[in-house]
Formats: sequence, C-alpha cells, structure tokens
Amino acid sequence: MGYFSYLYYYNWSYLIFMLPIIIFTLIVQGTMNSTFKKYSAIRNSRNLTGAQAAERVLMQNGVTGVRIEHVSGNFTDHFDPRTNVIRLSDPVYNSNSIAAVGVACHEAGHAVQHAEGYLPNKIRSAILPVANIGSKLSWVFIILGLVTSALQPLLYVGIVLFSAAVLFTVATLPVEFNASSRALKCIKQTGMLSDSEYTGAKRTLQAAAMTYVASAATAVAQLLRLLMIANRRN
Repeated sequence: MGYFSYLYYYNWSYLIFMLPIIIFTLIVQGTMNSTFKKYSAIRNSRNLTGAQAAERVLMQNGVTGVRIEHVSGNFTDHFDPRTNVIRLSDPVYNSNSIAAVGVACHEAGHAVQHAEGYLPNKIRSAILPVANIGSKLSWVFIILGLVTSALQPLLYVGIVLFSAAVLFTVATLPVEFNASSRALKCIKQTGMLSDSEYTGAKRTLQAAAMTYVASAATAVAQLLRLLMIANRRN
C-alpha cells in the first residue's frame, strides 16, 4: 500500500470507528457532570454524609476492618483493596448531598465485593497486571510496526498487548454495575434516603456507570480499528 493510500485509509477508519465513540463519550461525560451537579446541590433528609453512608453499607453487610478516608479532588473516589481503604473525594466525604450518599455507597459496595471474594472482581484483578503492561507498551510496538513493513510483526505484538487492556475495561463493567446494585439495595433496605432521594442516587450511579461503558466502547472500537489496519497492510 502506498503512503498516501495508507494515510487515507487510516483517517477513514478513524472516522468510522472512533468519531461516533468520541461523540458518545462527550454526551456521557456531560450527562454525568450535570447529574452529579444537580444531586450534589440537594441535601438528603437524613443529613447523612458520604462517610457515614459508606459506614452503614459496611455494617449492613458485616464487613469490618475497612477504613474510610478523605482524598482531595473531584471524582477521585475509590476503594483500594491493597490497603482495605475507601477514599472519598471533597464533594462526597463530608457532604450530605444525595449524590454523595450514592457515590459513597457505591465505593463501599466495592469493599463488600472484596470481602466476599466476588468472582468478577477476582477476574478483573487477575487481568490488571497484564493490562498495565499492555497499556504502557502496546503503542510502542504498534507504532514501530506501522512505520515500516520490515517491523510489521511488531504491530501484531502491540495488538495482543492492547487486547489485554481492552479485556480489562470490559471486565470492569460487571464489577461496577454490581457495586452500584449493592449500594442501591442497601440504601433502600436501611432507609438511608427517601423514595425521591433514592431516585436521585440511582440516576447519579447510572450516569457514572455509563462512563465505564463509554470507556469500554472506546477501547473495543480502537482494537477493531487496529485489526482492520493490520489486515489492510497484509
């Protein structure tokens, strides 16, 4: 394939595979930001903070030995299984908003998954080391493989490595959806929020979940594009 022909095909494949995903991701991010902003401005009637809500989820599920700490920033909430710590961000830890309760309960849901040995979570953890290597090295091999036909075998090495990172993003989906399901179930069972507030927490977590869907869709589309480019070069 000539250089200009290849360049044309490369750009065409980008439009076909990536542009729709980019548009979808922008919509998802906008929805997430607006939903979180809306329910972060509404105080819950129980006056629970995010930290207190996370504690209730842990107690409801009989999980002990998990610390709840504050972490700076926005959307930096996470559960660290290595240290058994739930870290909640500025808008969540001490906030008594509906969104704060939803997000905090979601992160506590991850702690419950870890304590119970939730299988999809174990699978994702097993993939993580390979995925980290793939995400760091794959594009080095891919670019080298695209530069010249003499190095083309490296393109396939890069695609295999990139596939590990894609697999991780896909494996993340059931883990995130399950954490939200656990959170909402506990919120309802314990009466942490009223019915209308529960709806707000649910919408917040649904909007957040879609960001993981967008991430997985982006990774899969990029992988399909790379496979098409490799096939075209052959």
